[in-house]
Amino acid sequence: MNLEQLHKVAAAMTAPGRGILAADESTGTIGKRFDAIGVPSTPDNRRDYRELLFRSTEAMSKYIAGVILYDETIRQNAKDGTPLVKLIEKAGSLPGIKVDKGTKPLPFRPGEVITEGLDGLRERLVEYRGLGAKFAKWRAVIDIGADIPSYAGILTNAHALARYAALCQDQAIVPIVEPEVLMDGGHDIDRCAVITEWVLKTVFEQLYYQSVALEGIVLKPNMVVPGKKSGKRASVEEVAEKTLRVLKASVPAALPGIAFLSGGQSDEDATAHLDAMHRMGPLPWQLSFSYGRALQHAPQTVWSGKPENVAAAQRAFNHRAMMNGLASLGQWKADLERKAA
Repeated sequence: MNLEQLHKVAAAMTAPGRGILAADESTGTIGKRFDAIGVPSTPDNRRDYRELLFRSTEAMSKYIAGVILYDETIRQNAKDGTPLVKLIEKAGSLPGIKVDKGTKPLPFRPGEVITEGLDGLRERLVEYRGLGAKFAKWRAVIDIGADIPSYAGILTNAHALARYAALCQDQAIVPIVEPEVLMDGGHDIDRCAVITEWVLKTVFEQLYYQSVALEGIVLKPNMVVPGKKSGKRASVEEVAEKTLRVLKASVPAALPGIAFLSGGQSDEDATAHLDAMHRMGPLPWQLSFSYGRALQHAPQTVWSGKPENVAAAQRAFNHRAMMNGLASLGQWKADLERKAA
């Protein structure tokens, strides 16, 4: 393991003013999103959509430091025959790859799941590195309910994340460590804070036991927000303050960067929360974004599968990338959104 190189890549992934595009939706997930805009989910349509993102010159060169790809996408070529990985690299961004195999029910723990995919991971990492991947992603899912999460549920997922991260670093690939506490439940923001802190502390304990070098990883956590079913709203300042309190209590300063997931927040909420955290600095790590839907919803809707809409969809993507780039510097303003409307 070359720690210096791992650190260099991890720092580049969360460089000031830039973030990560999560374009790693499974075939099933992107199929649902295509259904919403009336587009058949064929390999060519999936390729065409992602190609328009990767060819969005301003967004990719200025605001997107890395792109998380799905297994299908990392193997695809653009319409002109250029590998999609090469388009990403040409824009000055880093290609990465989702390597987990999704979630399955955790035995004897109703309502909890475990992420699978450790079997054969070493061999897959070798192949993905050969295809151009510089980093990888593994997502653990923690739900909040009346009697969950359990210690067993948190520990099992944290251990799997740590084993994945160690395998990545052993193969000279930077791991994105993503423990997501879902915002789907009826819990309030304080319950989210308690669970998120518990999860993060357990994850870093397991990373230590697996000898993972923190200088060579990127953390992708949720923000501390109330559950969607709670009927409660939290102010931008409250979300930012409580998220930072949890991070400062749980995340070692050795980490180069933190790239938040959007987790079902609206496009503008995800941007505003990130911006507010930067205004509460100084911070021991670089804060950035690793958004999927919060970067893609607008361009996907504009595109709607029509070639004549590609340029407009790219403008929509450029705008969202720029807004989040500004937020990762603490320079975003709400009136910038209104001006673009």
